[in-house]
Amino acid sequence: MVMIKTRYGSETGIDDSALEEFRAGFGGEMLTADDATYTEVREIWNAMIDTRPALIARCQSPDDVILSVNFARDNGLVFSVRGAGHNIAGNSLAEGGLLIDLSPMTGVEVDEDAKTARVQPGATLGDFDNATQAFGLATPTGINSTTGIAGLTLGGGFGWLSRSYGMTIDNLLSADVVTADGELVVASESSHPNLFWGIRGGGGNFGVVTSFEFQLHEVGPEVLSGLIVHDAADAQAALEFYREFAAQAPDALTTWVVMRKAPPLPFLDEAIHGTDVVVFALMYNGDASEGEEVIAPLRAFGTPVGEGIGLNPYVGWQQAFDPLLTPGARNYWKSHNFGELSDDTVAILIRYAQNLPSGFSEIFIAQMGGATSSIASDATAYVGRDAGFVLNVHTRWEDAADDERCVAWAREFFDATLPYASGGAYVNFMTAEESGRIEAAYGQNHERLIAVKDEYDPDNLFQFNQNIAPSGG
Repeated sequence: MVMIKTRYGSETGIDDSALEEFRAGFGGEMLTADDATYTEVREIWNAMIDTRPALIARCQSPDDVILSVNFARDNGLVFSVRGAGHNIAGNSLAEGGLLIDLSPMTGVEVDEDAKTARVQPGATLGDFDNATQAFGLATPTGINSTTGIAGLTLGGGFGWLSRSYGMTIDNLLSADVVTADGELVVASESSHPNLFWGIRGGGGNFGVVTSFEFQLHEVGPEVLSGLIVHDAADAQAALEFYREFAAQAPDALTTWVVMRKAPPLPFLDEAIHGTDVVVFALMYNGDASEGEEVIAPLRAFGTPVGEGIGLNPYVGWQQAFDPLLTPGARNYWKSHNFGELSDDTVAILIRYAQNLPSGFSEIFIAQMGGATSSIASDATAYVGRDAGFVLNVHTRWEDAADDERCVAWAREFFDATLPYASGGAYVNFMTAEESGRIEAAYGQNHERLIAVKDEYDPDNLFQFNQNIAPSGG
């Protein structure tokens, strides 16, 4: 017998016969705490999350997902859904519940003629990029290749191609979704349009996506990209220059800012390693010679301590930040959207960058605009179309003894920048305790999201997410 938590706050025993019946129709592997691989399988990217599900159902197909959802619903069980396990909040794991694990489902099928890709929910961005770049194609995703395509897409998704082609959700053509009643439906503009609207930014609130269909674009296979590194002593001038440069940049160019201690990059003098720096990270999506002209002012600014810009494989550039975001460390993020980087905001950024709580922590400023802002704010569930920049603090450390200090620093920084933020939030960057921000994160779209929840999950079976509660509570 397996003891497992119910949706009603109690615990129930699943007897061996019921479990065997579940296993008999299930095509994947099932694990309990007694299995040798349980500990390895239950681990996710953020080491702060130490959650132990009672039963792990490792799905191989949509049929396995349907069976798992039906089993959880019919037995009143708490359950969670995991793609690649990269969510900062750890919502993919429910303590003592059932884990519907999609990570074995990693297939990517590319239709070169139609320029589309069909992607399973366990695939990472690396899986996706490797498959699509074989044909010189890509779609906007994130900047860390180990991120899961499912969680990224359901929360919105943005990266180096977003100013050219919009957010990940803006390139989603359809999705196969297992709903709360165990039905597999196709969500698109013409089929279940309310559901399609909701999954484009509304997270995992409405069902389990078993397949995503994306529009692809011709990209690469090499792109002009790289880093320009400045000493932190020049941060004031660098940030003031950046905001002026970013305001005039064409949509083909995306430039982000990273404030951190310098990693041991090969083009940096060893004496720079570990010192405070301001980094311009950029990618130009287009002809490299045109890109060289566009970025010339950025390269000419100030006196960099190092530069590594050139033609790089798009797949390689998508992996450039992987060494800074490896699994197994303790992570805590805080995030704001900004319309602009005011003088006061710049001053706060500099002050906190001078006092990072660990050598692994960093302040990211992502440039938005371009095609991300060309979509109406109510066209998808994601509402933050007016954001010029998204700021994310990657607070990252190794020793649990530093938890309180590092989390407190991130929260203090978040509070200090709040008066200058534009409102809203990117749900993929929100931590577990930020449920109070959900309504603000969705703004004018929140009421419609409740209506979609009422239609597709009125009993709130899918609650391990940045939860949108149905109107019934």
